[in-house]
Amino acid sequence: MALTFRLNGEEVCIPDADPSATLLDWLREERGLTGTKEGCNEGDCGACTVMVTDGRGSRALNACILFLPQLNGKSVRTVEGAAGPDGTLHPVQQAMVDHHGSQCGFCTPGFIMSMVTAHANGATDFDDQLAGNLCRCTGYAPIIRAAEAAKDAPVPDWITRDRPVEPGAQPLMPQSADELADLYQQNPEATLIAGATDVGLWVTKQLRRLPQMIFLDRCADLKDIEVTDSAVRIGAMADLNRLRMAVEPLHPSFAGMLRRFASQQVRAAATVGGNIANGSPIGDTPPALIALDATLHLRHGARRRELPLEAFFLDYGKQDRQPGEFVEAVSFPRQPDTLRVYKLSKRFDQDISAVLGAFNVTVVNGTVTAARIAFGGMAGIPKRAAHVEAALTGQSWTRAAITAACAAFERDFTPMDDMRASAEYRMGTAKNLLLRYFDELNGTPVSVLEVTS
Repeated sequence: MALTFRLNGEEVCIPDADPSATLLDWLREERGLTGTKEGCNEGDCGACTVMVTDGRGSRALNACILFLPQLNGKSVRTVEGAAGPDGTLHPVQQAMVDHHGSQCGFCTPGFIMSMVTAHANGATDFDDQLAGNLCRCTGYAPIIRAAEAAKDAPVPDWITRDRPVEPGAQPLMPQSADELADLYQQNPEATLIAGATDVGLWVTKQLRRLPQMIFLDRCADLKDIEVTDSAVRIGAMADLNRLRMAVEPLHPSFAGMLRRFASQQVRAAATVGGNIANGSPIGDTPPALIALDATLHLRHGARRRELPLEAFFLDYGKQDRQPGEFVEAVSFPRQPDTLRVYKLSKRFDQDISAVLGAFNVTVVNGTVTAARIAFGGMAGIPKRAAHVEAALTGQSWTRAAITAACAAFERDFTPMDDMRASAEYRMGTAKNLLLRYFDELNGTPVSVLEVTS
């Protein structure tokens, strides 16, 4: 596969790239750019962070799970390109020196590139921007101080000059949903590559060979998010940072959960369609979307079909998707905001959920008239709490009724024990989350970041 992109300001052409090669490996092995480090090799530690710029702007991404074809036509900056051509340090590099933000140095290149990207974008929520970068030497205080110190410095001209390049057409890189539909129908055994935050680990951790890969990044029409007076439609290739921005004014609790979804680097790559299509029982977006009464839009060639999102998940590792059929979009109706999404994990930031509960209950004149409640981590699939919903509907909106409905959880779920949580913990916290939802809708503060006596 022939690829063209810009690397640290210079155009690079690879005439015969291995589609399954990661940017991290290529940088280190083929270009000798060893500043980009391999830490976890699964997108968790941030030591491999680079800045990637395209028509939608600049993003910090994990090079360890970024396949080379995902860079076609884009501009890449590594830590070697953070400073200017004459050696002038980038403002964040100088601030890291001034504030003693580096000790062992292994993680520092990743921090620098996350900070360079945030600086280019004018982002100052540094706790969020750096949540995907791990440090065990210096600690975060001097690093955050460095980011704060550099925030008002002008963006260097060598960074602002980064522009995408015009790539050549590639047979396995469709330009639209229509091209993808034709190509995938002809090659139903191919692996679809969206953000690669999951598939990347198939290569780096499971050492799997992917004989044929179709890269979806050029399908701009699958990246659209459309908000109308009646509905919200999210293209399958919309990344989770864009989803977060779209739902923030509509359902802030959903957006608050997305702020905790993995890290900035992962959210900038991970897609809504990928999070649904991989069918994980602990995927964080499906329960929230199910609670919003979402519809899944699937396509196979010219044929399209729709189904309730919860009906897509059949069993662990099994979804209602035929060979050659792909997720085109997901949509949900506009509605009053009674949605609350609660994520329980061992770490607040960048951790996999033990339990995620999404609650959307309609109360009219003190009586529950409708309820949609969905969970991740409680079964082999994202699943509605149908018996709990039935136990609530028609009842008074009182703590006594809520407490009574909690017994129905035993009929909906038989959770498992694993390294993240015991079955007993999962069942107990699921019931407690329903009580938490009741308290929050009745005005009681329930933030897990605040402690009250």
